[in-house]
Amino acid sequence: MFTRMILFGLTNFAILAVITVVWQVLGLDQIMYANGVNADIVRILPIALAFGMGGSIISLLLSKKMALMSTRAKVIEKPSNQVEQWLLQTVELQAKQAGIGMPDVAIYNGREMNAFATGASRNNALVAVSAGLLNNMNHDEVEAVLAHEVSHIANGDMITLSLIQGVLNTFVIIFSRVIGRALDNMLFRRDGQGGGHGVGYFAMTILAEVLLGFLAHMIVMAFSRYREFRADAGGAALSSPQKMANALRRLQMQQQANNPVQLPEELHAFGIFGRGGVGRWFMSHPPLEERIAALENYGSVRR
Repeated sequence: MFTRMILFGLTNFAILAVITVVWQVLGLDQIMYANGVNADIVRILPIALAFGMGGSIISLLLSKKMALMSTRAKVIEKPSNQVEQWLLQTVELQAKQAGIGMPDVAIYNGREMNAFATGASRNNALVAVSAGLLNNMNHDEVEAVLAHEVSHIANGDMITLSLIQGVLNTFVIIFSRVIGRALDNMLFRRDGQGGGHGVGYFAMTILAEVLLGFLAHMIVMAFSRYREFRADAGGAALSSPQKMANALRRLQMQQQANNPVQLPEELHAFGIFGRGGVGRWFMSHPPLEERIAALENYGSVRR
């Protein structure tokens, strides 16, 4: 996790450096300086980093506890029946194959067929399955779902998704205020003086934050869809392509029955079965038919 944080931090500053060079080449830095925007960036940057990256990192560190609380999932500490014993043994075997520490395994009381993985690191994670999944899937299908979630952990998807969200949050905070200040000065304070903030600044900042927030969300969802294909491929490697495809077909039957996703909002992106969005760009998961087709052509998606 620490290495990923360093890489994302360096990426963050590299992007800022590239933008600075482009602004200088295009002469935009002089326009910003004349309108007092450069001074705003200096003041905003530490706050943006604290709120943008800090919020995502705190959410990541608390993800297991919050997931257990929101779903009321029960961690299996001592198996009380054969199903729980089999779940622990299956996840333990898959974790060893994937080269990660044994995650906590939990069951939550949900009617839908779903499962999710979360946690702050590859060796401190949680895999949870719904009672509906255990009741409606056979062992091979459940095994594939567990393999899919273990692959998410092995790929570091929770960490990467949180850090991407943090980087994007930082840029949304910075650029919404830069845009707000520039538009406020150009439209409402045509004297070019940089002192103070007008009413236009707050209105333009809110508008820019909403628009940039939508763009940031689209980027996060694009990565979320990509990682689902990778986790499906990893699940196929840990179980088999046929088992993974059959599990997705079972989820497809649930989708065709128009059963709603019952996972809490903050866990939708981490479930094997996610809610659709307003158009493809806002979907956390690719369409199931595309995931099944990718598995049928498994050789092309194998890592």
